[in-house]
Amino acid sequence: MIEKIFNNQLLLSIIIRKEFQKDGIEFFTNDNDSQQLGYMQRPKDYIIPPHRHNLVPREVHLTQEVLLIKSGKVRVDFFDNEQQYIKSTILHPGDVILLSDGGHGFKMLEQSEIIEVKQGPYCGEQDKIRFTPINDNQVIF
Repeated sequence: MIEKIFNNQLLLSIIIRKEFQKDGIEFFTNDNDSQQLGYMQRPKDYIIPPHRHNLVPREVHLTQEVLLIKSGKVRVDFFDNEQQYIKSTILHPGDVILLSDGGHGFKMLEQSEIIEVKQGPYCGEQDKIRFTPINDNQVIF
């Protein structure tokens, strides 16, 4: 199952649930997005020919993150670019999420392991604006 979280027309997130399956390859992002997210299922003995990627200048203006929930249970809270809370969802082991725009916060509902992939280089505190998380009684699913 694929879930897209929007605030008005702004795509905040794409979630690929562990149960999602399909033959072949599918990309869930547009070619011009700075972080590409896709899924592949290939049969035994399928070959992806060896290749390397060319040096192509790219300009990244917004850090985007992809998280893989390896274990545990994680609540993701979504915010717009004005730091206003929108809604939340729960991620489970095997779920993958692309955080593409807006703000986000996390609460570990169980001890959790998360693998994170994002563009670099990391610019420290200059890379993000931190703001107050929501209280549990404010959660909207």
